[in-house]
Amino acid sequence: MKTARDLLVALARRHAFADLGALAPTPQIAEVCEFGHRLLSLDAEDFAADVRAVPPGLRRRARACHMPQTPREQPRGALESLRPAYGLLLEVIATRWHRRELSPMIAAVHIAAEYLPLLAFEPELGHAGDPARWPAGLSATGSRFGVIGDRECDHTKAEQSAANRTLRVAGEPPEGWRAYFDRQHSQVAGALAVCVATCRNPCTAMDWIPVERRDRLAVRARTALAFAETPLVRLRHAAPVGHGFGVPSLEEVLEAWDRSRAALDKNEVGAAARADDGFPLPGLPSLFSAVAAAPITPSTLLDDVGSHVVGLLEEAL
Repeated sequence: MKTARDLLVALARRHAFADLGALAPTPQIAEVCEFGHRLLSLDAEDFAADVRAVPPGLRRRARACHMPQTPREQPRGALESLRPAYGLLLEVIATRWHRRELSPMIAAVHIAAEYLPLLAFEPELGHAGDPARWPAGLSATGSRFGVIGDRECDHTKAEQSAANRTLRVAGEPPEGWRAYFDRQHSQVAGALAVCVATCRNPCTAMDWIPVERRDRLAVRARTALAFAETPLVRLRHAAPVGHGFGVPSLEEVLEAWDRSRAALDKNEVGAAARADDGFPLPGLPSLFSAVAAAPITPSTLLDDVGSHVVGLLEEAL
């Protein structure tokens, strides 16, 4: 490392936006670094922040991953489509892997697992699980979706409560909307997957989907549920050691992923995890693509923010 400029450029290339922001030679660079750090930290509530130092194209791409903070906020961001958000998740996972930050990497994998059923449902819904746009068929005559205390329903009590809430949360004030997304939306994702893929007492909740499409959706949703139970995702729940938490090694992560790929290889969707697609966890983008029934590849959003910071550094220094 020859100069301070070389150090700052290296930090930008490594997406070390928090460290670079603390050393930034100008307020403009610090603002862009804060924006990049929010992306790396998956702080989806604030992806839509209007940062003038960030080019409009980068801001638009970040907004596509943003979670709306009110029932009527426009554009709908990640409620319109989860595909941009999963592209960012893959880029974050790869960045954390290359920086050997395995605990936050596994946390990103866990987030991907929680919402994966909604990625499977997106082609049928026409959106990514927007509570303001649920199909009327979810509440059709004979549906048990969101009926609290129905013993014939395979949903857990928490899933029943979340399903009940999602059908009415679009009419709540912003505070209630945000609380729902903080605590219950991921449970709705799992509840939908149970309805179409594993329910032992099917009701009419999924009858709005044509049978032939429902069968294909069931395979994708079943795979999404299975991914949440894989050894890789279970690393997030490692038992505490003393007063701290164990952080898996590279070898432990790869071994857990190998076992996960074997466990998922039960159908044509899960078999996609066996692909050698060049990702640090080989087959993960292919698996997400198979569940989504659409191409999902790592985004270049962090790379492009880093390149913009490099350009600003060259101007400043």
